[in-house]
Amino acid sequence: MKNLYALFFTLIFCSQAIATPIKIYEPVVANKIKDKYTPAYYQQIGGLLGYRMNVNLEKRLLQIDSGILLSGFKHRPGSQTWIGEHVGKFLFSASKTYAYTRDARIKHLMDDMVRKYIACQMPDGYLGTYLLKDRWTEWDVWAHKYAIIGLLNYYSVTGYKPALLAAERAADLICRTFGDEKGKRDLMTAGEHNGLAPGSILEPMVDLYRYTGNKRYLEFCKYILRAFEQPTGPKIISQLQKYADVTKVGDAKAYEMLSCFLGILKYYMLTGDGKYLPLLQTAWTDITKNRLYITGTASDNEIFREPHVLRAENSDKMGEGCVTVTWIQFNLQLLQITGEPKYAEELERSVYNHLFAAENPETGCVSYYTALQGAKPYRCDQGFSCCLSSVPRGISLIPEMMGGKIDNTFTVLFYENSAASVTINAADKSSVNLKLQATTKFPLDGKLDYIVNPSKPSAFSINFRVPEWSENFTATVGGKQWHGKKGKLMTINRKWNTGDHISVNFDMPLQVLPGGLSYPNSIAFKRGPQIMAVDQLLNPSIGSLKDVDALNNGKLTDATASLPQGWDWKQAYHVEMKVNDRLQKVVLVPFSEAGQKASEIEVWVNK
Repeated sequence: MKNLYALFFTLIFCSQAIATPIKIYEPVVANKIKDKYTPAYYQQIGGLLGYRMNVNLEKRLLQIDSGILLSGFKHRPGSQTWIGEHVGKFLFSASKTYAYTRDARIKHLMDDMVRKYIACQMPDGYLGTYLLKDRWTEWDVWAHKYAIIGLLNYYSVTGYKPALLAAERAADLICRTFGDEKGKRDLMTAGEHNGLAPGSILEPMVDLYRYTGNKRYLEFCKYILRAFEQPTGPKIISQLQKYADVTKVGDAKAYEMLSCFLGILKYYMLTGDGKYLPLLQTAWTDITKNRLYITGTASDNEIFREPHVLRAENSDKMGEGCVTVTWIQFNLQLLQITGEPKYAEELERSVYNHLFAAENPETGCVSYYTALQGAKPYRCDQGFSCCLSSVPRGISLIPEMMGGKIDNTFTVLFYENSAASVTINAADKSSVNLKLQATTKFPLDGKLDYIVNPSKPSAFSINFRVPEWSENFTATVGGKQWHGKKGKLMTINRKWNTGDHISVNFDMPLQVLPGGLSYPNSIAFKRGPQIMAVDQLLNPSIGSLKDVDALNNGKLTDATASLPQGWDWKQAYHVEMKVNDRLQKVVLVPFSEAGQKASEIEVWVNK
């Protein structure tokens, strides 16, 4: 049965695969810092990742009603102060999804929305939802940030010039309105969270400069960086320099702070100004060591908390979906800049756990906060909740995380059914078109078969990321075996011929994780990259999950037969626990799949 499911989900996206990628309209200004990591072109992604990407397309993105998202622009003011952000977020998700699937339906929905969106732009370039008297308060600059991001992403996959021009007109208005010249307004006071929200417009301003070469946008980026450090600003650079602690930045609001980090990293790549990267790596270290949940998210009531305080109930409003996605973007940019596998490790942790947990695979509905304890509060509304527009953005980025070139070497980062192609330089400096096809049942097991197809017999290297959670990681080619070290890249260097096979094998032992400061009397289970959860629906004999006590030496056995009809991803395990002091087999499923039918779940189980 497992083989049938693996085959089924391998084929989900095969039918949508295309022989060549769509044309991408690139920026006209090059970055001074060249990418260490560049994603390969993935023609197919199957398995769990492909399945969830298809859910995101069919059950979320294609269900978007453009009338709802555009309502605040057609009838100003909008029904919510931040309703203006949702069109831009949708265009980001849809553009990334279209670049992979080339699905005509998502293209049609984007085209229609963009044309109606541009028609709502005011003569002075304003593309918000506020009345004139209320402009530049609360979330107005923030909405313009997402307007520019969405329009640029749409332009990048279509070349539709009016979208680029609309982004420029909106940015020109921002540049005319804000600055430290006489007569202009202070950007830091034009939004929420000590300037973190309006200041995050730095990210699309860098991008717009790169797409147009207009130095007005570059000068505005420099102004934003100055404004961050003025008395009304969040003092991102100086506080990180002084404390190396993200809770000291602004008001510690996680989503908006990470959004600013994205812009600063892009500015660093554009200019090569060396002071920025080490500081943001310091912020990354602080978050991963002190403020990151085991499922790859952060925030409690939307802010970064004191070290190791990681409360995980619904009442804690933990794991805001926007934080999860922006944390993913932050790691993806650091991977792009450095090529270091530790950032891919964090991407995998977030994607396989908190990102997928935030979108219901049965309905496509999304949870704003996704607690580890209690029922997941999925919602299906559009145009009102920031996270319901953000979570699809994270899923749309998966093709960029799978693997690609690190310093000219094709590097496998995620282990999944897939077909990728990339151009590399062989040992003799000649150009080689490389195609790599992976077949696996991962994450059901750790066995993969890769078929290597170079355009000509050539000597070159292929890298494999060795996950921190794996054991006994090996690769075998032509009777020779390579052994990997956790957290490192394993390199296979040889002469390759068309049709060569690589057999990759690794163990995924069950890990028992301590509950730490917030759950000192509890433990959680992890298998491979996946955090496991007890779902009460799958354990009907248990009256309350509080009656369950986990053992430290649990062993997993297959329990897929216990899953109910309509539970699409067939992955479940039995593990022996105590229920009211009596030994009993308890069903565990991945946290990403648990609670999809509104039942109570627990990741942290009493020990």
